[in-house]
Amino acid sequence: MKKMIVKDLMVPLSDYPVVDENATIYEAVKALAEAQKRFDPSRYRHRAVLVADASGRIVGKLGQLDMLRALEPKYNEMRSGAKVTRLGFSRKFLLSMLDRYELFSQPIEQMCLNVFEQKVTRYMQRPGEGEQIEADASLDQAVHLLVVCQHPSLLVMEGERIAGILRLTDVFSSVFGVIDRCVPPSFNADKG
Repeated sequence: MKKMIVKDLMVPLSDYPVVDENATIYEAVKALAEAQKRFDPSRYRHRAVLVADASGRIVGKLGQLDMLRALEPKYNEMRSGAKVTRLGFSRKFLLSMLDRYELFSQPIEQMCLNVFEQKVTRYMQRPGEGEQIEADASLDQAVHLLVVCQHPSLLVMEGERIAGILRLTDVFSSVFGVIDRCVPPSFNADKG
C-alpha cells in the first residue's frame, strides 16, 4: 500500500466555504450552511469558514465556537490566552462566570441580532505556522501536528498557496479505517 499523503485526504479549497474579511458573522453562518448542503453527504460536515482578504489570500478561520462567541461579545473582553478548563477551575466556578460577567443576560432571540453587526475579523483565528502543512507531507506528520498543536484542521500548502484543508475528522476516519482492518495474530489466537 502506498504511503498516504496529506493531499489524499484534504478538502480542496474550492469545496470549502470562504467569506470576505468584511463579512458579518451572519454571512459566515450562511456560507457554512450553503457549503454543507453542497458537500459530499458521506463525509463529515464542515465546521469552519475561511476568511479571505481583498486579494483572495486566506487570512483566518472562523470555527463554530468563534461564531457562538459572537452571540455574546463580552466573551472577547474576558478572553485570555489560556483555556480556563486547563487551569483546573471547577464546573461550578465556570458556570458562576455567567452571572459574574452577565453573560447571556438577554434572550437568545435578541442576542442573535449581534451576528448581523459583528465582523468575522473580530472573532476569526489567524493561522499560525503550526497550522500549515505541505500537500505532499506524510500522514504521520499531519497526525503529529494535529495531536501536538491540538488544531481541528490544518491549512494545506502547495508552495505559498493554500490548496485545501486537512480536517481532523478526515484524518481520524482514515486512521480508524486502518485500525479497523488491523487485527494482530495474537488477537485471533486468544479468541480461539
